[in-house]
Amino acid sequence: MGGGGEPAGSGQKSHRRHLEGSGSSIPVPLPFPDPLPSRPINAGGSAWWSGDGTLGGTDGTMLGTWLLFLGGLALGCRGETAFLRRADDSSGRCTYSFTVASPVEAGCPDASGVPELRAELVALSSRLSRLERGVGGSGPRGSEARDPQLTAPAARLEAAYGDLLRAKSRLEEEKGRLEREKEELRRRLESSAQEIAQLRASRCPPGGQGPGRDSLRAPGKASRWDPQPVAYQELQAERTEVPASRLLEETTLSRPGSEDSAGCGELVWVGEPIVFGQAESIAGKYGVWMKDPEPVSPFTQETTWRVDAVGTGVRQLLQYDAAEQLAQGYPTKVHILPRPLESTGAVVYRGGFFFQPRRSHAVARYDLRGETMTGEREIPGAGYHGQYPYSWGGYTDIDLAVDETGLWVIYSTEKARGAIVLSKLDPETLEIQRTWETNIRKRGVANSFIICGTLYTINSYSAPNTTINFAYNTATSTSRALSIPFENRFRYLSMVDYNPAERQLFAWDNFNMVTYPVRLSQV
Repeated sequence: MGGGGEPAGSGQKSHRRHLEGSGSSIPVPLPFPDPLPSRPINAGGSAWWSGDGTLGGTDGTMLGTWLLFLGGLALGCRGETAFLRRADDSSGRCTYSFTVASPVEAGCPDASGVPELRAELVALSSRLSRLERGVGGSGPRGSEARDPQLTAPAARLEAAYGDLLRAKSRLEEEKGRLEREKEELRRRLESSAQEIAQLRASRCPPGGQGPGRDSLRAPGKASRWDPQPVAYQELQAERTEVPASRLLEETTLSRPGSEDSAGCGELVWVGEPIVFGQAESIAGKYGVWMKDPEPVSPFTQETTWRVDAVGTGVRQLLQYDAAEQLAQGYPTKVHILPRPLESTGAVVYRGGFFFQPRRSHAVARYDLRGETMTGEREIPGAGYHGQYPYSWGGYTDIDLAVDETGLWVIYSTEKARGAIVLSKLDPETLEIQRTWETNIRKRGVANSFIICGTLYTINSYSAPNTTINFAYNTATSTSRALSIPFENRFRYLSMVDYNPAERQLFAWDNFNMVTYPVRLSQV
């Protein structure tokens, strides 16, 4: 293990040696004079330079190895010179020892620095272990040290993950809303099932004492409503046969231009539907169309109005000056309402467009000439937004109507427990002039209209051949059952209104705008 084999040179040089200890080698820059002189030194152990340029030691402990490493590192950084001495030890090996003068200490009072060095060495060992793990790729630090170019993609992935979390939160909120709607629909379905059970029980009471088919075929008088100690009573539809002579008399009365065509009477016949136009888009699956029976200039009785009612923010009121424009789908003008309307219960009367604003239990008036809102009034206790609609739904809680006597509103309240309530309105102030509470359940009928102060209801909105089944006369405050045939040609009747000027029913049936001729009997 001689010290030969070192390259010759002149002056002070920094040689890189390998410090051996505990089976590992670490390169250490040491400033030694070259060639190395033979200077005997020994610092608490033995160290020697091998022939291959490595520093060996007899101590075998990590402390000696790290002391040599730190000493060489400090010397390399400070540029100090190490004084070396070479000599043979007791076993005959050539050993090297070195001494370095302290730049700040005049003496060595104690060996307390050794524990501090040990602590520092432990900290350095810990740091070295973390660095080794980092180089190996474990943990976030290791991954960054392995490939710094992954930092930007990782940031993008984190941003995308945040977006996914926010989308998940929105989906959970939407799921909760749908669950609530599902629960509401389930509740309505249960309510409808209970109503059906009540209807079946009322039509088929125990003991077979109820009216059968034979009694329906026989001519007779509609039964009177027998008041019961409940808020409403379901009525039974009965067929009434009318003599042909009476029908001839009614035909004369109801023919336009006849002597008594302006007079009022009871509805006895509804003709087949006549198609006037068809909606062009899905927004027109259901809607409302009408003419003003008492128009105000510049409008005429030919001016037609239309609203496609599918949507959550319906505000467009289409104006057609001629029937040809309606058939072709080209409006003369489009009015934008200040507030969106709710469903298909709107009417036009005396130059005003009357409608229910969305999500409110109020009635509003929009002036068609001035194109401004001129009035709005709440209907006390009226249900809205699906509380008491017709059987087809569509938020038809508040339905406006016009007849020979003026403007009406059809609705229901919690006090009435779902039965139809009628109120007569002042068309200028929208004040309620008088109210009637009927015994006809609103959810049990598909639609309704008013002729000569009498409310008429339609049994089904989807059956192709249904009936007008009930009538309520406001003059006598009495109800009676009817069975007047009514055709749903397109099987989705969402709106029916009476026009007293033309003596026709205006209806919206599954994208189609239709009219029905009617006949009235003499009072």
